[in-house]
Amino acid sequence: MTNSAMDRFYSVIPAGGIGSRLWPLSRADAPKFLHDLTGSGQTILRDTWDRLAPLAGDQRIMVVTGRAHRAAVEKQLPGLADHNVVLESEPRDSTAAIGLAAAILQRRQSDVIIGSFAADHVIHNETLFRQAVRQAVHAADAGYICLVGIKPSEPAIGFGYIQTADAVEIPGAPSALSVNCFVEKPDLKTAQGYLASGDYLWNASMFISRADVLLEEIGRSEPAMLAGLLELAAAWDDPATRGPAVDHIWPALKKIAIDYTVAEPAATRGRLVVVPGHFDWDDVGDFASLAKLNSGGRASDLAILGSDARVLSDASSGIVVSQTKRVISLIGVRDIVVVDTPDALLVTTSENAQRVKSVVDALRLSGSSDVL
Repeated sequence: MTNSAMDRFYSVIPAGGIGSRLWPLSRADAPKFLHDLTGSGQTILRDTWDRLAPLAGDQRIMVVTGRAHRAAVEKQLPGLADHNVVLESEPRDSTAAIGLAAAILQRRQSDVIIGSFAADHVIHNETLFRQAVRQAVHAADAGYICLVGIKPSEPAIGFGYIQTADAVEIPGAPSALSVNCFVEKPDLKTAQGYLASGDYLWNASMFISRADVLLEEIGRSEPAMLAGLLELAAAWDDPATRGPAVDHIWPALKKIAIDYTVAEPAATRGRLVVVPGHFDWDDVGDFASLAKLNSGGRASDLAILGSDARVLSDASSGIVVSQTKRVISLIGVRDIVVVDTPDALLVTTSENAQRVKSVVDALRLSGSSDVL
C-alpha cells in the first residue's frame, strides 16, 4: 500500500444505453443520463460528474459515450478534457467500454487505478459515497477488484447480488469484505432467499481496480477481446490511427457485460472484494423507481416531473412526466404512470413498469424508429 493511491485514481463514466424502460422519456438521441430525473435542475450525468470531481479532479475523469452524444455530453460537462472523451462507434456493452478506458489509461500511466461509475444512477449522502470509494481505491491498490455494494431493501430482480463473507485485512479499507459469489439478476424466488439471508448486497455497478488487474481478468475470460482492446488503446492517442482502428476493431468486439467477464469469475478466484456503501442509491431502472425516488418513497403520493407540467389530481398516486403543455387530469387512479411527450404517450402502472422495454422492442420490430 502506498500513500499515493488516490493520486493515481482515475474516474471513468460509461455513458451509454438508451434506458429503454424509461421510454418515451429516454430516447436514442436523448438517453436517460441527459435528463433531470430528480428535479435538481441538472442532468444526472452532471450529478455524476459533481460527485466524482472531489475524488479524482476534473482532469482525471474520462467519459465513454456514443459518437452521437458527444456534443450533448460536452455541453453538460464543460470541464471534461478532450483527451478524456472516448467515443464508441456503436454500443458494445460494459466490458468493451470499461476495458477500453482501462487500456487507454494504463498506457498513459502504468500504475493507474480506475473506478467505473454509471452515468445514470442517483446517489444521496455523497460524503458516505466518497468514503466508500476511497476504501475501494485502497483495496484496488492491494491487487483486488473491488465493488461497492448496497444493502437490499427488496427482492429486486434487476440487480446483481454479491454474497459477502469474512472481513479482509486491507490497510485503508477497514470495511472490505471477501466475496463468496456474484450472481447477476436472479429470479424472484432466488432474490427473496437472498434478502432473507442477510448475506447479500446489491451490486451498484461500481468497479474499482488497478487497470492492469482489470485487463488481466478480461483476458482470462475473453482473450480475443483483450487483444482488440490493447490494439485500440495503442492507436488511441494518435488521431491519424484512432479512427481506422475504431472502425476496424470495435464492431468485432464481443457484446457482453463486465459482470460476466470480470465480476463472476473474479469472485470464483477469490480476487473480488466488496465495500458496503451506506448511502442512498438508485439506478432509476424504470418508472416505478422514478416515482418512488421523486415522492420520497411514499406510495400515496403523486410525483410530477416537467417544468411546464399541468396536472390535476384527485385521490391518485404514481408519477406523471410531462414534456407538453397538455392538461393531464387523474381521478381515483393508484400507482399510475403517465409519460406525455410531443410524439408519444405512455400509460401504465408501477407494477408493469418493467414491461415498457417490450414496447420499445415491438416498436423497433415494426420499423417505428422515429419514436425511438
